[in-house]
Amino acid sequence: MTAAFDYFIVFAEMRTGSNFLEANLNAFDGITCHGEAFNPHFIGYPDRDNILGVTEAMREDNPGCLISRIKSESGELGGFRYFHDHDPRILQQALDDPRCAKIILTRNPLDSYVSWKIAQATGQWKLTNVKRRKEALAQFDSAEFSQHVEALQDFQITLLNHMQKAGQSPFYIAYEDLQSVEVMNGLARWLGVEAQLEALDDSLKRQNPAPVVSKVENPKVMEEALAGMDRFNLSRTPNFEPRRGPAVPNYVAGVVTPLLYLPISGGPEAEVTAWMAGLDHVAPEGLITGMNQKQLRQWKRGNPGFRSFTVLRHPAERVHSVFCRRILPKGQSGFGNIRETLRQRFNLSLPKHGPDASYGTAEHRKAFSQFLTFLQANLAGQTSVRMDAEWASQSQALAGFADLGPPDMVLREDELSTALPDLAQRLGRATPGQPDQAPVDLPFALAEIWDGALEKQISKLYQRDYLNFGFSAWHP
Repeated sequence: MTAAFDYFIVFAEMRTGSNFLEANLNAFDGITCHGEAFNPHFIGYPDRDNILGVTEAMREDNPGCLISRIKSESGELGGFRYFHDHDPRILQQALDDPRCAKIILTRNPLDSYVSWKIAQATGQWKLTNVKRRKEALAQFDSAEFSQHVEALQDFQITLLNHMQKAGQSPFYIAYEDLQSVEVMNGLARWLGVEAQLEALDDSLKRQNPAPVVSKVENPKVMEEALAGMDRFNLSRTPNFEPRRGPAVPNYVAGVVTPLLYLPISGGPEAEVTAWMAGLDHVAPEGLITGMNQKQLRQWKRGNPGFRSFTVLRHPAERVHSVFCRRILPKGQSGFGNIRETLRQRFNLSLPKHGPDASYGTAEHRKAFSQFLTFLQANLAGQTSVRMDAEWASQSQALAGFADLGPPDMVLREDELSTALPDLAQRLGRATPGQPDQAPVDLPFALAEIWDGALEKQISKLYQRDYLNFGFSAWHP
């Protein structure tokens, strides 16, 4: 029977019990764990200079050679412990290899942090004799603990996503499971090793068995910090919008001025494009658009020192503009099929043939509010109508740009009259003009129907944009 794995990797962190796990793995006939094989500061253990004849210098030159050496051990399933800050060059190799067994060891991050702080204070990182145990209280640092938790979570998410994409199943083991000989034997069987333990290795002792509150010098600070942490992500703004690509064909590049505009749909695209055309003394159609990713890279290489930017519009102005241009009118500029669906299925009070003399501000406000109610369901993935880019969140659009490189400037629409000329002057345009302001929405401006109830609807609908970009309440 062919062995399932060629080698194993134990994903762990400091003070999670990885030394104890390693000691018990090494107690099995047929298993050898080689310590922190890819620790950037030593190889395996602080007092060693090689693993299976591979020196630290050899590992630095070619990390893959150490994995090959571990895999080639005759009659042994070899492996090593790996922390999130170890040599990143071998992480992808191990994750992609289905014949590398992944063991993921976890511990309550508060316990591991406090244990780490005590070990720092005492200088005692392992305990083999209880009589030699050193005592100290941990000094809890809120910012440091927050960084500690964030680093652990980021690494765990990385592991989880890779396992999902590769269709692989790791062996999860918690700190509390380490005291179970049955769990340890189950791990050995999962690794394909027949040997079993009758008892656990008892050479290592738990160093700090007391409750965590009694191990901290400043428990009040710890309690306040923990109270402020959103363990269950209660304050997270749910995001059900589909991921959006960078939409490169919509990018607008100068033919002379090395300027690249990354439009966000629903913003002042026509005004910004017209201003760029004026810089280069061409019609807007004369600018470079419709590029693919290869052509975009070529333009970037051919324009060293180029600048790129995008423009944010206040969510209230943006969604009202989209409503007035795409939903309210009946004609070529509107989204005809969506308009009819909104009228018939979602009961929006839209005039059948478009606004006429009977359509006043009261009717406009009612229809717009109904549209916002529809968008609340649409952007939550609860309707069959497409989530159009013109009313999708600007946060999602900006995230999509990141795939090919985010813009180096994110401007606000209300600052374009000074920001764009200033940018052009930096690129050698001595007397750039100002961009035109976007036309007032028709048939009614937002200011004519604005009230606190609409603000409440919009701020709830686009809370990610309000939070991420610091938008304040809109005022006429």
